[in-house]
Amino acid sequence: MAQLKSVLTFPSAAGLASPSPAGRYSACRTQTEALTASLSAEDQMVQSCADASPAKWHQAHTTWFFETFILFPNLPGYRTPDSRFHDLFNSYYNAVGPQPEKALRNTFSRPSLEDVHRYRRHVDEHMLALMESRAARGMVLKLAELGINHEQQHQELLVTDVKHAFWSNPLRPAYLAETPKQPFTAAATPQGARAYPGGLIEVGHRDAGSFHFDNEAPRHQVFVRPFRLGSRLVTCAEYLAFMEDRGYERPELWLSDGWKAVLAHHWNAPLYWEKHSSDWFQFTCSGMRKVEESEPVCHVSHYEADAFARWAGARLPTEFEWELAASELEVDGNLLEDGNFHPRAAAASNVDQPRQVFGDVWEWTGSAYLPYPGFKPEEGALGEYNGKFMSNQMVLRGGSCITPRSHIRASYRNFFPPETRWQFSGIRLADDGN
Repeated sequence: MAQLKSVLTFPSAAGLASPSPAGRYSACRTQTEALTASLSAEDQMVQSCADASPAKWHQAHTTWFFETFILFPNLPGYRTPDSRFHDLFNSYYNAVGPQPEKALRNTFSRPSLEDVHRYRRHVDEHMLALMESRAARGMVLKLAELGINHEQQHQELLVTDVKHAFWSNPLRPAYLAETPKQPFTAAATPQGARAYPGGLIEVGHRDAGSFHFDNEAPRHQVFVRPFRLGSRLVTCAEYLAFMEDRGYERPELWLSDGWKAVLAHHWNAPLYWEKHSSDWFQFTCSGMRKVEESEPVCHVSHYEADAFARWAGARLPTEFEWELAASELEVDGNLLEDGNFHPRAAAASNVDQPRQVFGDVWEWTGSAYLPYPGFKPEEGALGEYNGKFMSNQMVLRGGSCITPRSHIRASYRNFFPPETRWQFSGIRLADDGN
């Protein structure tokens, strides 16, 4: 299997910080190509669970997004390579038109992968022509920035889905064949806590001139009680202690729906963990390897995170507590462009600030995904992007080891149903400081 060398170096990463919209667009599209460079056409057809989509579909859908919301309305005379793509690669935009059931995406053997690549090149040619023209101002550039960030979300989903697909394959192939840049065996730093006085604080996106999703606004005030936040993420060693203390067998630790999920799915460890003899192993993007106790635990649901926190005598932070802590920090951490595609042990630090806030794993919070006061979705079909999912979801913060660096910020709100485990999700503890 070819090695994914282009992912480890990401020559396009600097382009995503380009002041030129066309430069950012090209860098983003190139980064997607790097992520799929080692995958065969067969690899890119697999859809291994209900949450996932085939890699080929991710490439086609992100292209459809640019074509549907930018080229058709703003480029006179634009013609699509195939009018049937209008419905085929629609995800959930009911105002645009019908779409196939998500579970059927792995049946799209046609168009071929080569056809999808041609579709991407066709749209790229016209997008760059539009973005470099005099018409590229105002709404066109705003929509292009949304499209770039939309594709970055799909880059993360693509890696997540490929990992699950390869784990589901009895051969357990490795997606990332290269040796990571740093050893995985660094010792974990001691767990501590940073105290915050709380009070009336402002949350939400603060810079009106920079990109943000509609669910990050409007900026508003909330009251936060005094709290403490864990100095680092929960490690595999700490989660193993929970497991060894019969954490998956004690209903008093679990939310009611969480306990139902444990029984229904026979959970006894995080997703991708397997016990061989007396040792636990986990599947990674580089294949199977022994669980490193110093690393952050990954691929746990909100239910598991909540049960662990209760077992530890703590709780999950609210999304506003998390944002208060994160707003004091620069975006830095183990992110997509580092090429590790796996969480790493917390580095030692003399600074009195939480570590691993950005990157490594998405951090479950105790907050339901709800609209901010005064929230208004975008007009038209784009109003379906976030707003219609504000029910039965929990908020995650901070990004993961496969989140593009330019994509994450303190106000970013990710969200998934509480039973979700296939995402790179983990745990940070909080308490009331009593």
